[in-house]
Amino acid sequence: MTNVKRRDFLTKSAIGAAATGAAVIAAPNIVRAEETFNWKMTNAYGPGSPFYVTGPGSPEDFCKRVTEMSNGRLNIQHFAAGELIPALEGFDAVQAGTVEMNAANAYFWAGKIFAAQYFTTVPFGLNFQGMNAWLYHAGGLDLWHEVYKPYGLVAFPMGNTGVQMTGWFREPINSLDDFKGLKMRIPGLAGKVYQQIGVEVKLLPGGEIFPALERGVIDAAEFVGPYQDRRLGLQKAAKYYYTTGWHEPSNVTELLINQKAWESLPADLQAIVKNAAQACNLDSHSWCEANNAAALRDLVENFGVTAQTLPDEVVVKLKGITKETLEAEAAKDPITKKVHDSFMAFRDTHREWAAVSEKPYHGIISSKDGMS
Repeated sequence: MTNVKRRDFLTKSAIGAAATGAAVIAAPNIVRAEETFNWKMTNAYGPGSPFYVTGPGSPEDFCKRVTEMSNGRLNIQHFAAGELIPALEGFDAVQAGTVEMNAANAYFWAGKIFAAQYFTTVPFGLNFQGMNAWLYHAGGLDLWHEVYKPYGLVAFPMGNTGVQMTGWFREPINSLDDFKGLKMRIPGLAGKVYQQIGVEVKLLPGGEIFPALERGVIDAAEFVGPYQDRRLGLQKAAKYYYTTGWHEPSNVTELLINQKAWESLPADLQAIVKNAAQACNLDSHSWCEANNAAALRDLVENFGVTAQTLPDEVVVKLKGITKETLEAEAAKDPITKKVHDSFMAFRDTHREWAAVSEKPYHGIISSKDGMS
């Protein structure tokens, strides 16, 4: 063999060996990329619940999107409340690894983590636009992960109802005195605030609200908004429907994920989960906006419901108590204070922008003119 041929042979052999080595190295990645994951998601809400279980942007919709976007590599089987575990045991189930995911609202875990409530809603806090801005672009999501890390969990926003109605009352509210001794179904921080003006707070699941209100077991109840409330039939038990949305200016659906399961996913599947959740966050809110207007009109025109805002003196008092309550709770725990300070600083900044953008615009379009 000549020197030239020998060099050609050695060169080709080296190239072939390198290619074979590269193939061996790449093989595990190829196998991993084609690995299929079959997960379970539980839910805090019952079967068939619009927004919370079914419909555009719902948890069931999220699961379908992930399967389609991943071409079947990540399949998530959804279980409504009671189908696999009880309604409010999702946090423990995901933490234990019994299931990989749960859909709920972070403020359900307030008994374990006070700061979790900030990732659902805060009375007199951020609206839908502001909440998303804080979560996605002002450190809110990073704080959410920091709060949950000791529990072996990660979370993402997966839905938002937008502003919620103050609630249904059997009798009109004319002053603060009308709240003294009032029995009201109300969850979360708002319940603590109401207690300080004399309200007897009741915690009831959605399915029990109507019969309790109808029989007079409670005098008032908050649920979600016109479409969801009408579905429960609350307009048949009370006729005074109040707003300001002070207690829940927005309401985030939480996608809770076991951290070890999350870390087992390849990067592309993680990206699919995050993008599907973000898409559902937008779509679910759009669905609420599309349905609430017609539902409210129906309630007023066909069911004799009186829709109005709370008296100013009531709102001012509630705002003051909310501030005191949040600051007192934040002072008890460093991580709560860190979340509180971030949330409130951003709320104040966003409020300044909203005052010169959204507020004047809504004032203009609500006035009577040639377009009305």
